[in-house]
Amino acid sequence: MDAYFIATILIFLSAVFGYINVRFLKMPNTIGLMIITIIFTLGVLLLSYVDPTLLNLEKSIISSIDFKSILLDEMLSFLLFAGALHTNFEQLKIQRWPILLFSTLGVLTSTFLVGFVMYFVLQLLNFQIDLIYCLLFGALISPTDPIAVLGILKKAGVPKKLETKIVGESLFNDGVGVVVFLTIFQIAKSGLEQTETFDIVQLFGQEVFGGILLGAILGWVSYRLMKSINDYDIEVIITLAAVMGGTLIAHKLHLSAPLAMVTAGLIIGNDTVRASSMSEVTEKYVDKFWELIDILLNAVLFVLIGMELLVLVFEGKYILVGVLAIPIVLVCRYISLFLPINLFKKKLEFVPKTNLIMTWGGLRGGISIALALGLSADMHRDLFLVITYVVVVFSIIVQGLTVGNLVEKFKKKEI
Repeated sequence: MDAYFIATILIFLSAVFGYINVRFLKMPNTIGLMIITIIFTLGVLLLSYVDPTLLNLEKSIISSIDFKSILLDEMLSFLLFAGALHTNFEQLKIQRWPILLFSTLGVLTSTFLVGFVMYFVLQLLNFQIDLIYCLLFGALISPTDPIAVLGILKKAGVPKKLETKIVGESLFNDGVGVVVFLTIFQIAKSGLEQTETFDIVQLFGQEVFGGILLGAILGWVSYRLMKSINDYDIEVIITLAAVMGGTLIAHKLHLSAPLAMVTAGLIIGNDTVRASSMSEVTEKYVDKFWELIDILLNAVLFVLIGMELLVLVFEGKYILVGVLAIPIVLVCRYISLFLPINLFKKKLEFVPKTNLIMTWGGLRGGISIALALGLSADMHRDLFLVITYVVVVFSIIVQGLTVGNLVEKFKKKEI
């Protein structure tokens, strides 16, 4: 099945399901698209008892797509750059220290808390699974997903200070989370005895700091090029080249492409850089181009997440563990945010109930599923994929639909 055919089907489904959502359901697009796709997939499964044609087609599409590769190696760079480009840089600068702690210490704390708790829960349920694999699950489920967060928070009415913290954290912590996952994955594959501490520190440092440095260089070069001309067509192409070329360089040098794209997007989207390098026309075209890219890829991504239902191994015990994992992940996130919030809440005047809102508003999404799909069979891929899918679906649908109500509730109490 060729790439053009698959892309056509995915965009066609995104258009049809998007229309149904906007016309009838009127939910945030990310949530509506995923719900409709899951219902569609379940309908196809039921229809397969009469005629398996549609099910075979959907299965062949899913089997032809390397979800992990297409999201982490390709789509994520575009989505993160688009998100960073439209992030309030001045607010991000003010909130930089809590965001730094949320996306580093917070991710690491959550990874180990989730890993250890899940290990004991699985032992109680008679799953003989090594701790290292539970830590892998902790690493893949701890980062909040900027793709899910960005779209939903815009409609939730979250105060700007708090929105900056959640969006800033989610933009950076997925890059850090992927590096943490890859580090633990390497240990799980090679064995702790075979893995040197220096190698772990080198991998982490190279990916994180190398990615940020690459992004800074890309952002600066793009800024200088755009400043030296006044042609919106070429300037839009320069931003596209920065993302595509930067992603290739990052993969070649084993740097974090997500962190590089976030850094480049923040530099190019900075108000000071915009004012000195873009005309009003250029700014409008750059913003509209990346908004369109963001909308299109988001639509396709959440349709794909819904279709990934077909790769799950449905076992009652797996689903039970997935349901138990939901409160575990939420409580561990709440604990992991406690120290950073309490360190800065007086100095930066945090919104009341920041920890609770950030816990409930920290959604999981495609990144977690992509990482779970990257597990090998001996790492209990089928089990952890089901657990991840249950947590992600709950996160996007239940948390995503209610975070606005939670914010409103605390706003009224404040008044």
